[in-house]
Amino acid sequence: MKKWLSSLKYDPVAHLLKSDNEPILAFIRRDLLSETVSTDDLWQLAEPQKILKKQRPNGSWKYPSAKKNIRLQGYYDQYETFRNLSVLIEMFGFNKKHPAIAKAAEYFFTKQSKEGDFRGVYGNQYSPNYSAAIAELLIKAGYANDVHIKKHFQWLLGIRQNEGGWAIPFRTKDYGIDVIADRMDTIQPEVSKPFSWMVTGAVLRAFAAHPKYRKSKEAQKAGKLLLSSIFKKDNYPDRANTEYWLRFSFPFDYTHLISALDSLSLLGFSAKDLQIQKALNWFVKNQQKNGLWKLRIVRGANKDILNLWLVLAVCRVFKRFYD
Repeated sequence: MKKWLSSLKYDPVAHLLKSDNEPILAFIRRDLLSETVSTDDLWQLAEPQKILKKQRPNGSWKYPSAKKNIRLQGYYDQYETFRNLSVLIEMFGFNKKHPAIAKAAEYFFTKQSKEGDFRGVYGNQYSPNYSAAIAELLIKAGYANDVHIKKHFQWLLGIRQNEGGWAIPFRTKDYGIDVIADRMDTIQPEVSKPFSWMVTGAVLRAFAAHPKYRKSKEAQKAGKLLLSSIFKKDNYPDRANTEYWLRFSFPFDYTHLISALDSLSLLGFSAKDLQIQKALNWFVKNQQKNGLWKLRIVRGANKDILNLWLVLAVCRVFKRFYD
């Protein structure tokens, strides 16, 4: 038995392989069984083709039910484009070889500000979490060496809190979400205020995805901050309850226990670290006899399939830490 499997009470792979979900099976073979798999074969499946048919000529997708009292349609469309791009890349292995991904990338590049962030999901306000999440997807799609990505990392490094993590700038000035609709000027951060683990975890996903920046001292420092925050309340009201660590979604958007461990495993943190052990032990303790976990999933319609994707993500984490 492989070392990472022996660290668990039950074998999750055996149950995962019973799934008839073609993408999940492909990623199991590639990421857990170390087989050579071409995810290009998944691109013609019905689900991604349905998503592709709704892409607009400018590379974006339209958000179906925008609430204009919160943000303009165009800002919602950026979120919808991010959401669809995350499904195509994370669940079907799309990359920039596909013209739809290239078009979406060009769309996001037009939304990059002169400062370097991808601005719009929070209107005119900075959103390090969504901006980095967009960058993460573009990196995974093959744009790691693009000048837009380099500029984005420069912006991320320049907007950190003094501690070395990140926060939503308007939150550091005690503004609520309504500021997205109320303010046209971009609120600058109060960098002396504490970092947010929710935002820091999202930003670190971009660093973890990049072969160069994951090795940076800034990423390592921020990783330690994130690690020190596991199972704790955030410093800001968006995640002011510890339960958010155990509210899961896939593809990853906001920070939770699995997404945090995923980044930390890619950043080179060790399973010998006591905080890492504590986090991994939560999964050991809560594993079911069938090898799976019954997780609280907060987004998406088909919870059974999403649970399998999250189980696969947990397996990837254990494999990186123990093999």
